[in-house]
Amino acid sequence: MDHRAHPYRSVLYIPGSKERALDKAKTLPVDAIIFDLEDAVTPEEKPAARALLAQTLIAGGFGARARIVRINGFDTPWGDDDLAAIAAAHPQAILLPKVNDAADIAGLAAKLDTLPGCADTTIWAMMETPIGILNAAQIAAAPRMAGFVMGTNDLAKDLGSRNRTAMITSLQLCLLAARAHGLVCVDGVYNAFKDDDGLTAECAEGRDMGMDGKTLIHPAQIAIANAAFAPSDADVDLARRQIEAFDAAVADGQGVAVVDGKIVENLHVETARATLAKADAIAKLEVA
Repeated sequence: MDHRAHPYRSVLYIPGSKERALDKAKTLPVDAIIFDLEDAVTPEEKPAARALLAQTLIAGGFGARARIVRINGFDTPWGDDDLAAIAAAHPQAILLPKVNDAADIAGLAAKLDTLPGCADTTIWAMMETPIGILNAAQIAAAPRMAGFVMGTNDLAKDLGSRNRTAMITSLQLCLLAARAHGLVCVDGVYNAFKDDDGLTAECAEGRDMGMDGKTLIHPAQIAIANAAFAPSDADVDLARRQIEAFDAAVADGQGVAVVDGKIVENLHVETARATLAKADAIAKLEVA
């Protein structure tokens, strides 16, 4: 399965306890939604939140948006009840918080194997603990895995770090593991949701690093993330010209082409085709 075929430019957290927010999410131009039963829901609200979310997902109306449910961990009083309630909605994906090793994923996979309607449910992992980062490769290879979500706030707390620079090694380790096993990898949140310039800069950094998109905490952040992680018109134009030039070179018995004064080899063409495929997937999502 190509987990990256669907765009994940913008991945918005929505509290599972907020009915108005859940309804509004159906109209937002976001690629994916994380319906949160963990951090965004107080202990007193958790039973009602899981019931509301299950009912909401069963009712549908979210169109082509990817739907990911973050449950509470199984080391809490709520994790098993979350999973049992959400299973009735045949979830597209379950996001497990504070994943430390592959055994955490295998445990969730085993539970999903016993639940009706969850045969195709994939697993995403919150990568937010030091030991989890160090075990990223084994976690990525675990059963049902489809994506990583970088939990930079929790990670910063554990590391005692104060800036983005301290996150780079962790981000790169997870990105390497995700790419080695064909997973999606989305960057952590940007907390200052009114700081458009800061968000734009951090999205650009994540995009250039290779991230598939950005997790978001407010709808006002969606447009910036969508723009940053989508191929630009210039990107699409270059990709098409690279493919055309390379195909012409091959037809002429050559192994390389030249576009804009730069060598174009097969590996560049592979990247160009991926760019066009992403642009096409985004276009289809936006009209769905």
